Amino acid sequence: MKKLRVILILLTIIASLSCSTDEANPVDPIVDEGLYFPPINSTEWETVTAQSLGWNVSEEQSLFSFLENSGTKAFMILKDGRIVTEWYMNNFSQNSIWYWASAGKTLTAMTLGIAQNEGFLNLNDASANYLGDNWSSLTPEQENNIKVIHHLTMTTGLDYTNIFNQFCTDADCLFYLNEPGEFWYYHNAPYTLLDNIITGAVNDDFEDYFAEKIRNKIGMTGFWLQSGFNNIYRSNARSMARFGLLSLNKGVWDDEVILDDSNYFDAMVNTSQNLNESYGYLWWLNGKESYRVPGSTLNFDGMLVPNAPNDLIAGLGANDQKLYIIPSENLVILRMGDNGGEGQLGPSGYDNELWQRINAVIN
Repeated sequence: MKKLRVILILLTIIASLSCSTDEANPVDPIVDEGLYFPPINSTEWETVTAQSLGWNVSEEQSLFSFLENSGTKAFMILKDGRIVTEWYMNNFSQNSIWYWASAGKTLTAMTLGIAQNEGFLNLNDASANYLGDNWSSLTPEQENNIKVIHHLTMTTGLDYTNIFNQFCTDADCLFYLNEPGEFWYYHNAPYTLLDNIITGAVNDDFEDYFAEKIRNKIGMTGFWLQSGFNNIYRSNARSMARFGLLSLNKGVWDDEVILDDSNYFDAMVNTSQNLNESYGYLWWLNGKESYRVPGSTLNFDGMLVPNAPNDLIAGLGANDQKLYIIPSENLVILRMGDNGGEGQLGPSGYDNELWQRINAVIN
C-alpha cells in the first residue's frame, strides 16, 4: 500500500511539472510518425506546427512578407508529408488554379519513365520511331541519330539560335546544329515533342495517359493547356504538393507504386550528361560543382542555389514557379505566383533569396 502511495505521488509530481510549460508558448513533442500521404479525393490533410518541429517561428512573418511582396500566390511547406505552412496571398486561394510553367517538365519526366517501364519505349530508341519520319528538317540519318534520351536531357543538337523559334515544334523550325549528346542547351521545342513521343509509344493521348498513371492515382487535380506551341500544366497548389510528395518518396504513393523503376528514378534526379552537371531528366539539381541556365551557353562554377541544401532537386518554371524536394529533410516546398524579379525560364536569383529566408525559419 505504501508503494502504491509513493507511485501516485510521483505521478502527481510528474504531471504538475509537465503542466508548468509557459502556456503562451507551448512546445509540442516531436514525434516521428513516418511519411504521411493525404487520402485521395479528399481535402483532409494532416498538419504539424512549425513550433513542434523546433523551427524559428519568429522569422515566419519576414518570410511571408517577402513572398507577398514578390508576387507570390501560393506557398506550401510539407514536412514528412504533413502541412507545416500553407499560405495564399495576392487574390489567390486554396482552390485557385495556376500554371506550373517548366516546373511541369517533371511531370513529363515521370510519365516517360512509366511508359518505358511498361515496355512502350526505350530511352535509346530513335525519337523518329514515335514521331514518324520527317518530324524535323534534318536528313533521315541526322533525324535517326536523335534518341528519346536526348529530348529528355536537352541534348538533341537541334538549332536553338533563332530565338523566335525556340518553342516551335513544326518541322520547318527544327534544324541541325550539333551532334546529339554533344551540346546542352535549354531548348523547349525538343522537350515539348516528348508529349508526341509518349503518345506515339503508348497509342494513347499523352494527357490521358498521364492522368491514368499519375494524376488520378495520387489525388491530383489539374489539366494540360496549350499555349502557343507549349503544353503547360495548371492546377491548385495542393496538387503540386502531392506530386512533390510522390517524388520525395521516389515514385511510390503510400503503398502504391506509381513508377516501378528505381534505376530510372535515380537517373532522373542525378546528373544526366556531362555537359550540365546540374540537370537530370528535366529536373534541376543542387550541390554540383557547376551549372548552365536557360538562355545561355556559358558554364558557371558553383552550386545552382548556394543557400539551398546540397541534395535539393527542383522543378523550376518561368516567372519563378518552384517545386523543391529535399530528401535529407523529408521536405517539399513550393511557390506559385507572378515573376519574383528576374523572369527567367527556370532557375533565377529568386531561388537563392527565397532560400535565405526559408533557412531563417527551418534552421
